[in-house]
Amino acid sequence: MEKAEKVMVKGTEAIGEAAVRAGCRLYFGYPITPQSELTEYMARRLPEVNGTFLQAESEVAVSNMIYGAASTGKRVMTSTSSPGFSLMQEGVSYIAGAELPCVFVNVVRGGPGLGDIQPAQSDYFQATKGGGHGDYKLIVYGPESLQEAVELTIRAFDVADKYRIPVLLLTDGLLGQMMEPVKFPGFKNLNTLPDHSDWALTGTKMQREPHRVTSFDLDPVKLEKMNIQRHEKYKTIVKEEKLFEEYKLNDAEVVLVAYGTMGRIVKSVVDTAREKGVKAGVFRPISLWPFPYEELGRYTENAKLFFTVEMSFGQMVEDVRLAVNGKKPVEFYGRTGGVVPTPGEVLAKLMELV
Repeated sequence: MEKAEKVMVKGTEAIGEAAVRAGCRLYFGYPITPQSELTEYMARRLPEVNGTFLQAESEVAVSNMIYGAASTGKRVMTSTSSPGFSLMQEGVSYIAGAELPCVFVNVVRGGPGLGDIQPAQSDYFQATKGGGHGDYKLIVYGPESLQEAVELTIRAFDVADKYRIPVLLLTDGLLGQMMEPVKFPGFKNLNTLPDHSDWALTGTKMQREPHRVTSFDLDPVKLEKMNIQRHEKYKTIVKEEKLFEEYKLNDAEVVLVAYGTMGRIVKSVVDTAREKGVKAGVFRPISLWPFPYEELGRYTENAKLFFTVEMSFGQMVEDVRLAVNGKKPVEFYGRTGGVVPTPGEVLAKLMELV
């Protein structure tokens, strides 16, 4: 994978290779289907680049290992699937509270509970609203293809370092297991990665002042100040880091809103609907937090209907309703438990609505 040419690769392995090329040399994980191939890939790949792979005893342990490694300022990552990410939530909250850069990957499967190993989008609330305790946010990306997953993985490490914030790549079992041609970028020069020497825990042999990385303060006034500073940073992220795609929306009277795998599927629905005389288009959020509320809301001026499609019983649709703000109807269609809506059934529902 050294040449800048397209190679056929599985989704989980594409994300792993992208992380290596982004400068990640530390991975802590625990296997869980349908993402176990990513853990397996990193176990094989990291020793080839003088990196460190460690399989922990549980997902709870993983999140705390990520906390410790991120405290050194190095690029670190883990990956899991829905029940595993639930187990990590205490650690995620600690990491967000300590303002540490790192990358999480959740290859979502059907739930709740143990569920199954089929693709789903039912972890949207957990990802975007904060699955752990306290006032915190993660930057969350939802790729629609393996090429985009590669690009967003690399971006995830960059923005994590830029803002000192955990970033989550929210994919699903379909993207994790499918194979597509992917073009990988070159390797980042590790010597040019961001310098975190002003806060990272690197030892005091150079006789510097000790650093303190923590989310803890018994003084409520000081803790409130920490939270205020963090939320000022979140405001900057909302302003600067929204990502989205607009597909055939110039004259659209019906706006389909979907992300990830469904964002890809509904494009074919729009193409067929236009052949039938329905002026439809797709608004695809790529950053699920920060969510592009204002950018989606602009289409209320000309659109007659918004139609959200998800692999869940309806989670992102609540953000769509906030964006539309009651100005136009917002309809929903979803399947759950690992069932992927087909273009045909989505089209049938769309034609019924219009």
